Amino acid sequence: MYYLGIDVGGTQIKAGVVDERGAILQRAEAPTGVGCHYSAIIADMAACCQQAMRLAGIPLAQIGSLGVGIPGIADNTTGTVIFCTNLGWHDVPLRQVLQRHLPLEVWIDNDATLAGYAESVAGISKGLRSSVFLTLGTGVGGGIVIDGKPWAGAHGVGSEIGHATLVADGEPCTCGKRGCVERYCSATALLRMAQEACTMHASCAMMQQAGGDMNRLTGRLVIDLAKAGDPLASQVFLQYAHYLALTVNSVISFLDPEMIVLGGGISNAGEFLTRAVEKELPDLLMFKTQPYAKLALASLGNDAGIIGAAMIGKLTLN
Repeated sequence: MYYLGIDVGGTQIKAGVVDERGAILQRAEAPTGVGCHYSAIIADMAACCQQAMRLAGIPLAQIGSLGVGIPGIADNTTGTVIFCTNLGWHDVPLRQVLQRHLPLEVWIDNDATLAGYAESVAGISKGLRSSVFLTLGTGVGGGIVIDGKPWAGAHGVGSEIGHATLVADGEPCTCGKRGCVERYCSATALLRMAQEACTMHASCAMMQQAGGDMNRLTGRLVIDLAKAGDPLASQVFLQYAHYLALTVNSVISFLDPEMIVLGGGISNAGEFLTRAVEKELPDLLMFKTQPYAKLALASLGNDAGIIGAAMIGKLTLN
């Protein structure tokens, strides 16, 4: 039996045919077409699946189910996408429309939740009963796996770690709240911290590397300079790592998972990032003599969304 997985992003739709072990056999991509009517976007999703099946030589009769990862919240009872800001979707009947193109069982979940599940099926946290995935990109997404299954809570928002309050009355967030984890632990947050530092130190190495143009600052530039030992970039990076350590500690205190996996663009900093967070953790932990979650880097990269979506379909059949 094979499974289809769709990863819907703000710019690309990615679909793949996945086997029982979580390996992608073939994939296809298309522009997301943000701004188009949802029926057109869903038609493109189906077309990507059909192309991937053709490339893999797998007929529809051998496909067990179809999973879709979306950057938002869905209700699998109705097959409806309740809220998806990136696409401008509210109460979109995704399952109903998609099944007109592909008559399969269709399951929908948050993309970060599915990426975390993918890591537990075929990635760094494979074989563990509990893990938490944090994707550190433009925003901060979360994926929780308990007893080998993704957990999103009673109302589908249990893994929205990026919108837990980290700083009371802190930075305004796009969700309408203030002080969310996302405003301190995302790539966007690192960039904001760097810009604030550069405003105070206009002749710093970060500004020199950016050619004096604040708009050319990037998270990678900040991290590279911090790795090279630049004092101001190091200060910015350590401030970022402190907020991430606070978030990791909250996850440990509340869920006590076996592993916390870091993914997304910031995780490309590798052990430079994990070492900075691990250095902070001992002073934050309540139970200082007890073992606690291992901090690890995601291993599946951009494949995680497709694999997680496909495997959620498989999970629902078992």
